[in-house]
Amino acid sequence: MTQESPWHGRIDTGEQGDTRRLHQIVRLGDGYGAGDAVLAGFASDAGVARNHGRIGARHGPQVARRALASLPAHALAAFWDAGDVVCEGDALEAAQTAQAARVQSILGRGARPVVLGGGHEIAWADYQGLRDHLYADGRADGRAAGRLLVLNLDAHFDLRGSRPGHSGTPFDQILQDAAERGLPLRYVCLGVSRLGNTPALYQRAHAAQVHYAEDIEMQERYLDARLADIDRLLAEAEHVYLTIDTDVLPAAIAPGVSAPAPYGVPLPVVEACLLRVKASGKLRLADIAEFNPGHDIDGHTARAVARLAWQLLQP
Repeated sequence: MTQESPWHGRIDTGEQGDTRRLHQIVRLGDGYGAGDAVLAGFASDAGVARNHGRIGARHGPQVARRALASLPAHALAAFWDAGDVVCEGDALEAAQTAQAARVQSILGRGARPVVLGGGHEIAWADYQGLRDHLYADGRADGRAAGRLLVLNLDAHFDLRGSRPGHSGTPFDQILQDAAERGLPLRYVCLGVSRLGNTPALYQRAHAAQVHYAEDIEMQERYLDARLADIDRLLAEAEHVYLTIDTDVLPAAIAPGVSAPAPYGVPLPVVEACLLRVKASGKLRLADIAEFNPGHDIDGHTARAVARLAWQLLQP
């Protein structure tokens, strides 16, 4: 059975001025080129299932597209939807390999990828694609390409050392890979919940020299200080991979996630961090993970994800 396209919605027939909405300017396929915004999905539950979480994130990309469809285009003249890489059953590593190759291809054409998950196992896949784009053969001889900042907005460090990998291991996998290859990389996690991470994970973060801020330090009254932190981190990097785990948001805003946050980081703070990174000109890749529409309430999470994705798609 063919899945219905999510790209349909309101058309303001008869109105004056620019009434374009995203469903009216989307292009399907892989015809993108330099400067084009490319939306891509990673439909996977395998990592969350392996991590004993609430499955359902594999449906996130399509539901997020539906939430995006009727948003006004504003400065975005057109963008591409490259479709989904689908993880079948527990074949996570094969799906991650396919996703990495697609990210590398999109970046190789000079386009701007925005990826929708799927569980946070997407991060290991997307990082590999960016790594292979930036660094020659993914090895230390690519150091001339400059330092990569991996900036994760997340309630969890996702630094678990167990293998095979899952939604709780991607940044441990990334750090291990960068160390083995001698790649210049720094991992930063903003929004960490003390209630969602064991002392062992904090110890691992300290050992790996992870810069982090807890959720209590990410409230609006601290926003200027956090943006100043981000500015300092950006100044030390040439490239940024921004990854947003939807569970960093408060459960009242984002109930549709694997692990809802009773406290969380306000959406305006998350968006301000996103916009600061984007304005730097160093953002190479962004993704939004862990949206689980089966647990959403009245589309709250879908609209939050769509807003963040909309900001990333804009030129």
